[in-house]
Amino acid sequence: MHIAVTGAAGYLGLNLVDHLLAAGHEVRAIDHLAAVGPTARGDAEWQVLDVLDPPAMTEALAGCEVVFHLVAKITLAAEDRVAWRLNTEGVRVVARAALDQGVRRFVHCSSVHAFDQYHPPGGRIDETSPRSTDPSLPVYDRSKWAGEQELRTVIADGLDAVICNPTGVFGPVDHGPSRINGMLRDAARGRVPAVVTGSFDFVDVRDVVTSLAASVDRGRTGENYLLPGHQVTMLDVFRLAADASGHIGPLFAFPLSVVKRITPIAAPIAKVLGSDVVTDAAFGALVAAPVVDGTKAATELGHVSRPVDETVRDLVAFFVETGQLRRHRSP
Repeated sequence: MHIAVTGAAGYLGLNLVDHLLAAGHEVRAIDHLAAVGPTARGDAEWQVLDVLDPPAMTEALAGCEVVFHLVAKITLAAEDRVAWRLNTEGVRVVARAALDQGVRRFVHCSSVHAFDQYHPPGGRIDETSPRSTDPSLPVYDRSKWAGEQELRTVIADGLDAVICNPTGVFGPVDHGPSRINGMLRDAARGRVPAVVTGSFDFVDVRDVVTSLAASVDRGRTGENYLLPGHQVTMLDVFRLAADASGHIGPLFAFPLSVVKRITPIAAPIAKVLGSDVVTDAAFGALVAAPVVDGTKAATELGHVSRPVDETVRDLVAFFVETGQLRRHRSP
């Protein structure tokens, strides 16, 4: 099968490209950056282009039966014009190109953030839950919901598409690494003496990739599928990473109530340093910690999430194997 993957040079994209190649498909990997070094996938056909360029996208999807749209800018900032445009207009451009080329199935990778996780804190999310429409929500949350709306206008015109909404994606393979994988690598190096309280739902990238692929034939047109993993506290997941490499993990967790008091001072400093980690959005998600119901994806797509400790052990092993980390001792 001829399959196109946008955002193919990214973390999730590279894992999906590998999965599709292993299954024997012909893959057209599309990104604004070329995959080089350890991230290059020689068996894929690489095209470097901008997904915001309609003529180029239409030409790039010629002859493709299936398209996976993964392009997005992930940010914890309150506002980001680039993220808004890429996460909304980008979806529309690629979806229109797919419709024009007669693509059989379009799979859009959205996010759990397209659902309002914050009201009320500690609630439960399924595919019928309220969406991220509140203007006070972080730009990433609002843009992912807006991107889904853009897609639905193309579905109404005849595009056969499904939408998958993974939670916090982590695990191997990741040469980047991503924000959460990078922090877990720091913990595995013994460099994280303390964390903040709170928890989040983390799902193994390999399980997300498997469910994305399953949605091609098993997903229903126009439907959303939440792809959760397991709810885990920051303290526990960072300690797992440290233990897997033989280091001492974080000794304690600062209460979020205390940390949030210094956010107005720390956030501008972090922004100057190029970080969006110290923001209300970052802390808000940890406070909200909704239970994400994956029943629909489990039933219709066969979505299964492996244990968190297995993912962390595999991630640390990957870092060791690729020279990104040295074990302090055998776990």
